[in-house]
Formats: sequence, C-alpha cells, structure tokens
Amino acid sequence: MAKLKSELELTCPCCHSVLVVDTNLGRIISHKEPERGDKPELGQAGRILAEADRRREALFEQSVEAEKGRDDALARRFEEALKQANKEPITRPSRDFDLD
Repeated sequence: MAKLKSELELTCPCCHSVLVVDTNLGRIISHKEPERGDKPELGQAGRILAEADRRREALFEQSVEAEKGRDDALARRFEEALKQANKEPITRPSRDFDLD
C-alpha cells in the first residue's frame, strides 16, 4: 500500500509495535505487532494442548469436589436454622394498622 503524505509511521516505545497514523483523520489506520520471541513451535503443540487439557480436568475435578461439599454444608446450615426457628416462640408480626 502506498504511503500518503498525511501518514506517519510510529514505533511504540512500550511494545515496539508499528503504528501508522493519518494526521488528516487523526486516527490510527494500521497496526503491526512485532514478532514474539516466545512463540511456540509447531512440534510443541501436542504437549501444550495436553497440558491445557490436564489443567482443565484438574479445575473441573476441583469444582466437582467443591459442589459435593457444598450440598452437605447447605443441609447442615438448613438444619441449624430449622432448630433455631423451632426454639423461638411464634409471635404475631406487628402491623402499623394495629398500633392505632
């Protein structure tokens, strides 16, 4: 693509990306990221996918165990609240209408 006179090519000091800015529009019209040094090789793809799969399975198993314990904890809390409610006397709630 031909470069216009109103276009400036700038390099970001932080990430070293190349930005093309059109001064007439006042906008970035192009962005090109530099090559990454830590880009994975194609031969490592199987290992990377297997690690990701193991990590997902471990997180899933952890969430399943947390849910199993959650049911027991909620049942215990419900039983405690029910016992406490049975100990308290039953009273009629006061209404504003009754206070007059």
